[in-house]
Amino acid sequence: MPQFPPNQTLLIDADDTLWENNIYFERAIAAFISYLDHQTHTPAEVRAVLNACEHQTIAAHGYGLSSFRQSLVNCYCRLTTHPITDEHVSCIHGFAGIINEHPIELLPGVAETLVSLSTRHRLILMTKGDLAEQTGKLQRSGLAPHFSAVEVVAEKDPATYRAIIARHNLTPATSWMIGNSPKSDINPALAAGLHAVFLFHSSTWTLEHAALSTPPPGQQLIELDAFTKLREIF
Repeated sequence: MPQFPPNQTLLIDADDTLWENNIYFERAIAAFISYLDHQTHTPAEVRAVLNACEHQTIAAHGYGLSSFRQSLVNCYCRLTTHPITDEHVSCIHGFAGIINEHPIELLPGVAETLVSLSTRHRLILMTKGDLAEQTGKLQRSGLAPHFSAVEVVAEKDPATYRAIIARHNLTPATSWMIGNSPKSDINPALAAGLHAVFLFHSSTWTLEHAALSTPPPGQQLIELDAFTKLREIF
């Protein structure tokens, strides 16, 4: 029997919570590092430079494939001694293009679990990134009918969560953020007064790694290793 009564509000992350996402970026990054074939930097060192480029590009242009493509190009420019050509740029862009062409791969049990949860609770998709990309993935996933609202935000920070709480007239005591990222899904949601459920994913993006915060008094943090286990709680 579920631990919590009906009519909770469940804010649910998308990438790497509902469907696979980061594994495709990791494959693209591996292909990029192989293509760069740097003679003095190790793959780990190249990845560190790419991480720094992503931080800078995201700060300037936000999340999404366009930003990722630019980060790859910027990293290439930093680490090569020869001029970058249109052919280089086209090849680098191709690594990111493969991600966009990949079909949506739902994580195990997601579709069935959402059907069950939506009969008892209010579900709101809350994801960050490019609006067109994220809504497109949602439509291709077939999961859109389960959600009463969709929020695609530029960043998930406490101020954003507080704005969502106000916009949807949420009661924090019965509202939860569910996702795989400590940095974006868990810690800022707790800071905004929500409960949270951390769903472990073995391939969470390195820039989303962080230590889980301790929930403030009166708030709860639950850790699970599978989306299907949400039915045991809600």
